[in-house]
Amino acid sequence: MNKELETLIMSAVDLPTIPVVATKVIELIEQEDVTIEKLATAVSSDPAVAARILKLSNSAYYGCQRQINTLSAAIMLLGFKTLKSLVIAASLKQLNRRFGLTEKMLWEHSVGAALAGRVIATQGRFINEETGFLVGLFHDLGKTIMSNRNPQKFQGVMMRCYNEGIPFAEAERSVYPYSHAEVGALVIRKWNFPESLSTAIMYHHQFGSAPITDQYDLFLTATASLANKFCKKLGIGDRDADDDLNLTNAPEAMLLGFTSDTAEKALATFQETFEENKSFFLND
Repeated sequence: MNKELETLIMSAVDLPTIPVVATKVIELIEQEDVTIEKLATAVSSDPAVAARILKLSNSAYYGCQRQINTLSAAIMLLGFKTLKSLVIAASLKQLNRRFGLTEKMLWEHSVGAALAGRVIATQGRFINEETGFLVGLFHDLGKTIMSNRNPQKFQGVMMRCYNEGIPFAEAERSVYPYSHAEVGALVIRKWNFPESLSTAIMYHHQFGSAPITDQYDLFLTATASLANKFCKKLGIGDRDADDDLNLTNAPEAMLLGFTSDTAEKALATFQETFEENKSFFLND
């Protein structure tokens, strides 16, 4: 990891912090005496986040059979772990200082990868579904941070990708002395999320050569990497779909126990899930 970047990230005072409501919900959920009422009060402190939680709780994705009108009812339906994921997701969107086409595509890709991570975790059964959701949501966090800090510079990378048809990693290297994966991993560490999440974000583009020995970290990194590939295969958050991307022989798919058939089924499940529920996640 770039030591100069690590020093910059860990000491920077102008980097975005994870919104207060997300921090409060995470802290409450870790307490033994947490109640639905305490969580509802914490979420309601941020009206924008509260509104998105209510909206998502009324989606078919979370099995809603009746109209949910209160945060307490939403939390009862969702459960604490899912609430945590959704509060973080709702908070993360607020990090964008602007919301043009680039930010819209980044957010669509992040939400897509979150839903893909949940599908992969459900079928792979090596990590918790909500952890799969979070690692997918966070995997490209570094891009959002870099775009926020210098929109013109980041836009230059995106334009090289589109105009010259080169991979993002190549365009990124031509402009930055570090990668979005490094930035994202360090910001997640600064936000005090588990080190396993930081590791997965750091190596989600290098799974085949990642220096990871811990089995859980391998599973989590594989989930982030495969979720990213699911989105690329379908063109979610990208200008075009990558029809030629082979998921069956991907090392991360093999580690997670996917066969050709189960990988295709998981991709189809994800595609259906995303199309049916994207309006709940993407639109305000």
